Amino acid sequence: MQIFGVDIGGSGIKGAPVDLDRGDLAEERFKVLTPHPATPDAVADGVKEVIGHFGWAGPVGITFPGVVTGGSTIRTAANVDKGWIDTDARALLSERLGGLPVTVLNDADAAGVAEMQFGAGQGRKGTVLLLTFGTGIGSALFLDGELVPNTELGHLELHGHDAETRASTKAKDDHELTWEHWARRVTKYLAHVEMLFSPELFIIGGGVSRKSQKFLPLIEGIKAEIVPAQLQNNAGIVGAAMRAARKA
Repeated sequence: MQIFGVDIGGSGIKGAPVDLDRGDLAEERFKVLTPHPATPDAVADGVKEVIGHFGWAGPVGITFPGVVTGGSTIRTAANVDKGWIDTDARALLSERLGGLPVTVLNDADAAGVAEMQFGAGQGRKGTVLLLTFGTGIGSALFLDGELVPNTELGHLELHGHDAETRASTKAKDDHELTWEHWARRVTKYLAHVEMLFSPELFIIGGGVSRKSQKFLPLIEGIKAEIVPAQLQNNAGIVGAAMRAARKA
């Protein structure tokens, strides 16, 4: 069975049909740059371009980098235009896609759903936290495999700052941090999150998961097991498709 998944990020909008039996992309993903400003209309056009590239005409799952309530209403927009707040994203995107059935959920939640089913969290019980490092820091919290949605732990205060402004991949690039320096910041962030939630497992996702060997060995003093995401930066696409299939 195939369903289309789209992952809206702060820097890119990417998507592909997903083979839900394998938990993997059925075709090579297609990506466009996230428009700036990333207004609802501009992003919707980007999503339409991605889906149009494949000529897709079925249900679509779409991630959003912020809190999504009721499967449609956007409540926060840290890394896209503030015009998204209170937007009915499901209605907007479905209309732009010619009435296709659309499911919308938080981007990190989508990545977590995929990792728990097909990746590093498969079969894991207890408290599991997936953290995606990219333009910001996303989070997905699971208890015995069940998602607690919209946790947004990248916005925890850390040393007087929004955590993602200090420990995201964007922060590493913007401040030209070495892997060692960035790993120290990530360690402080993980220690703070561990104090609050005491997870058995951290799954580190986002694009930087492809380079996990450069920083994970540098993280010390964390009691929880720490592993890279297995689906890496495709996890959001896969998780979005999984949720759309469930709705369909």
